[in-house]
Amino acid sequence: MLLGDPGRELLARIARAHPGDLPGLAEATALRRDYPAGLVAAAMAQHELRLTARAKFSRAMDMVFTRGGYEQSTSEPIAWHRARRFTGTARVADLCCGIGGDLIALAAGREVLAVDRDPVHARLARHNAGVYGVAGNVTARVTDVRDADLTGVGAVFIDPARRTAAGDGPRQRFRAGTSEPPLEWCFELAADRSVAAREARAVCVKAAPGIDTSVVPAGWEAEFIADGRDLKEAVLWSPALATTSRRATIIARGDRDTASAASAASAAPVAPVVHALTPSPGPGVRVAPPGEYLYDPSPAVTRAGLVEDLARQLGAWKIDDQIAFLSAEAEAATPFARTLKVIDSAPWTEKRARARLRELGVGAADLRRRGLAGDVDAIRRRLKLAGPHRATIVLTRVADQPWGLICADPGTPLAGSGAGNG
Repeated sequence: MLLGDPGRELLARIARAHPGDLPGLAEATALRRDYPAGLVAAAMAQHELRLTARAKFSRAMDMVFTRGGYEQSTSEPIAWHRARRFTGTARVADLCCGIGGDLIALAAGREVLAVDRDPVHARLARHNAGVYGVAGNVTARVTDVRDADLTGVGAVFIDPARRTAAGDGPRQRFRAGTSEPPLEWCFELAADRSVAAREARAVCVKAAPGIDTSVVPAGWEAEFIADGRDLKEAVLWSPALATTSRRATIIARGDRDTASAASAASAAPVAPVVHALTPSPGPGVRVAPPGEYLYDPSPAVTRAGLVEDLARQLGAWKIDDQIAFLSAEAEAATPFARTLKVIDSAPWTEKRARARLRELGVGAADLRRRGLAGDVDAIRRRLKLAGPHRATIVLTRVADQPWGLICADPGTPLAGSGAGNG
């Protein structure tokens, strides 16, 4: 409906009048005088989706989405980062292609077979590929991916739909068998011997970041990708594409925004700068009380099991054997952790912390709790913060003892107060 001439005309009209917001009730009523009410409702919903999708796509205002397709779609920077691993592959299949978030990046410079059993998503995927000028490289098929003919396809990307197993709550970790198609079927794609030279097929599986890594087959790589501090997804690479066993990948927020702006003006998406951390064998990391600086590793690092590898890279130590925080005496710039200057470090009691925060003039604080029970909002209220400064309060454990740290970003007024550790 929206891809026909009246729908395109209506979407363009709304976008011209409201490039950053939604039409009001009076304007919507006026639109219904010129277009069918159902078309206006669909266009209004689509315009709202496009506004939301700007967080993922540089050309969102020309794309078309469904709510579910958008929510599961990969953001442009991550898709382009991932597509680089397929360099040298002439033909790729994008299974469960959805609205085409990954398809756009995959189709830049190679042929892509896009498969989805939802005819609406298959059509939107081709439309969205056209927005980026790569529709000519795309062949779309509407079928169950398990019935797709992959003859001559040397590499496969698959984004199986997440579903909740019976009895699972919303926070249940993603397990084998809780996707459609199941992960086991996705892994079997790599064993297909129908490709040229009878080599194992290259396969990439997108998964939820909470996946239990014990289900990943031997020889596969598990990559955890974060956009800034936000852990977005796990990616599982078959042996034909794997270069390590585990990887933490960070797309820096500033790099992402720069790449998105460049993508909007270029003929194809522009790859952001990414930072990768992989295992680096070495001596065990010591455990000691916090020093002058605290490092809070990215969730991509912790999910990849690379906290000690990061510690060796930074020359840091762990503050507790079971807690992911690292510490060091010297500040080191790293994309893999947030660096905090330790202002106060002592066994945790609310009475002492409240007095110390009052001395430091802390009126706003980010509370991070790791390894300790407690209601963060209730603790914040009881601390009765007041003052001009902002701090990060870390509630954790040191040598299995409840511990509190008052920290600030290096270079802030609080960090330069000369307060020292307590």
